[in-house]
Amino acid sequence: MADIDLERLERERQDADRKYNDALTAFDASLIRSTATAPPSVAAGAPLPDAPRGWRGRWLQPVRRWLMPWLEAQHRFNTQVAAAFETIAAREHDRVAALERFQSALIVFLQQITAFVETKDRQMSATSVKRLDEHQDALDTLPDLRSQVAVLQRAAHMLTRRMSELGAPQPAGALAMSSGGTAAVVGAATSADDYKYVAFEDQFRGSVDDVRAKLGAYLPLFDGASNVLDVGCGRGEFLMLLRAAGVSARGIDINGEMIAAARERGLDAEVADALAYLQSQGDESVGGIFAAQVIEHLEPSYLMRLLETAFHKLRPGSPIVIETINPACWLAFFSSYLRDPTHVRPIHPETLEYLTRASGFARVSIRYSAPVADDTRMKHVDLPADILASSDPTARALVEAARVVNVNAGILNNLAFSYHDYAVIGYRS
Repeated sequence: MADIDLERLERERQDADRKYNDALTAFDASLIRSTATAPPSVAAGAPLPDAPRGWRGRWLQPVRRWLMPWLEAQHRFNTQVAAAFETIAAREHDRVAALERFQSALIVFLQQITAFVETKDRQMSATSVKRLDEHQDALDTLPDLRSQVAVLQRAAHMLTRRMSELGAPQPAGALAMSSGGTAAVVGAATSADDYKYVAFEDQFRGSVDDVRAKLGAYLPLFDGASNVLDVGCGRGEFLMLLRAAGVSARGIDINGEMIAAARERGLDAEVADALAYLQSQGDESVGGIFAAQVIEHLEPSYLMRLLETAFHKLRPGSPIVIETINPACWLAFFSSYLRDPTHVRPIHPETLEYLTRASGFARVSIRYSAPVADDTRMKHVDLPADILASSDPTARALVEAARVVNVNAGILNNLAFSYHDYAVIGYRS
């Protein structure tokens, strides 16, 4: 959904309010106001005057007899006109009064409808905010739901596979000797919680495609190799890269669900302990060893035995690549490392480099990867050129303060926000 421009909507609302108030003011100014009605002419309804007395009356009598019919007719006409005028004036007065009442009622209505609309607007806004909060609450639960769905899917997949295994006949030679000399069932049920860790990887380490893209940087180190062993192969991301490059490889992992996921992709993978598996291989028979995000799960004594055994099992010139979380980066330690409850001990890059070299490997180096995003790192202060060039004491003090801030930011970036991961790379001498 497109972002809502709240500032634009507010400007439009204010403009609409202004136009509404202007229109209401203009409407009020145009209202019809009643005016006083002119009184009817007094002469219009007055009776005709009497004839004068004396000789004037006698002299005017012939004239009056000739004019009286005309004067009386005019008098009657004037009286009717005056009556009609009064009737019309009364009706007009009533009409104007009714119109004034209507206009007053209309003004009251417009004022009330404004308050009504504002009330409705506030109600709708409150309802919208409430619904948005409810939707946000629902969205906030999505990560939890996704995690639960992923775990349930893995659990269902594991149960389906286990039921298929229980229904199948046991192959011959199902018993083998473990490294300790005790009998162990090959392919026996692994931890009932294995599927949870697969879902954990899906959520926090990333998808298969994400991890495969990240591990692709190590692929050139195995050019021309064969019989490569991926220790802790997980879902098979690096095995897929090796297969695509034409490099023969196999993987081992102690998590049965991880191995099941790798086998579903047609990869050569099996449940096995890393040290026990290497000890079962012939000396100088392995063409390369890769272990990503494994050693942080190991005790130091186990790690040292694993490195020594790997040295003897690798062919001369073959590479060993060990990737792990970089605890020298505080962000990586306090996020990626502490997030995983199966982590046993962090390994400093220089410590792993030393142990690898002490185990006999040559050309040992450290390669850092997954740099912390720039928007997470501390920012440097960039001053304008005119301040940098200024000799003003205040400007020089500001330049020195910025220099100190930038130096400290660089130190903190190197300590806290450098690289999430690193790998120690060595070669069998």
